[in-house]
Amino acid sequence: MVKTFIVASLLTLALISCNSKENKEEYKHAVYRAVHKGDTAILDIRINNKRFFGRYEVFYHKIGKDSGDVRGDIKGDTLRGDYHFIANGGSWKRIPLALLKKDNKLFLGKGVIGIYFNLPLFMPDQPIDYNESGFVFEKVKE
Repeated sequence: MVKTFIVASLLTLALISCNSKENKEEYKHAVYRAVHKGDTAILDIRINNKRFFGRYEVFYHKIGKDSGDVRGDIKGDTLRGDYHFIANGGSWKRIPLALLKKDNKLFLGKGVIGIYFNLPLFMPDQPIDYNESGFVFEKVKE
């Protein structure tokens, strides 16, 4: 089961990287904003019924920011992909990203992260928690 999930995840990443042939006009633009404990996050994405991509920035209160790109797939009410960013002005990092669409908001998921072939992903045998989400994004612009 774990091997099947990992293979499926790798195939998904390969398909995402091959989406350059898609018509980008089919994507709708949306900007979301979330505030949690003095930190602010901005999610500026293009989205259709299958995929999303865009920019994601997290501004830490009086400390700095993380800034980078997001991309991934949409299945039902869940956006899953990755966040490739420069951490607070330092080095590049990549982490998995999961967002749950609910009540016209996006809830950032938390889960156990593992590494497979040097790619971070949420562990398939561990649930992703959306209830204790640090960031709850509300749409500010379409």
